[in-house]
Amino acid sequence: MKKLLLVALAAAAMVALPVIPAHADDIMPAVGQKAPTFTLPSQNGTPISLKQYRGKWVVLYFYPRDMTSGCTIEAHNFQDALKDFEAKNAVILGVSVDSTSMHQQFCAKDGLTFHLLSDTDHKVVSEYGDLANYNGVIIANRTTFLINPKGKIVKVWTRVDPHVAASEVLAAIP
Repeated sequence: MKKLLLVALAAAAMVALPVIPAHADDIMPAVGQKAPTFTLPSQNGTPISLKQYRGKWVVLYFYPRDMTSGCTIEAHNFQDALKDFEAKNAVILGVSVDSTSMHQQFCAKDGLTFHLLSDTDHKVVSEYGDLANYNGVIIANRTTFLINPKGKIVKVWTRVDPHVAASEVLAAIP
């Protein structure tokens, strides 16, 4: 019981507390820059590449941990708005440092149908300047990039509020 309480408190803290960069050289790409390309495995192990979505809007959102309170809220809000994103020719890609098996569990438990990508070696999270150290645990910060159909970053949200992230991103897509 004590362990569950500690886990719950830690998860709740991830929603509100800032985390520090894990590496001083992690520099976030800026609006107007070409989005760094990548290929990562999705929850079912299928490799997903940013390049395969050329011609579409890409919502690339980084989040700390599967099945924590803030991450679950954010994922549910993206899932609930999925048809609206698709109507705007947009795909949603969630990225964390969790394993594909954790992503599978998260998707199954919460009915998520968009791709969750596993970056266990922290390469992509680092390239996007989003790697963080939270009390000795390496995670992704809660950051969202909107990438246009030509592959350029058009908007970046940092210190994202998981309650409004999906609606804010949806509103930013023409």
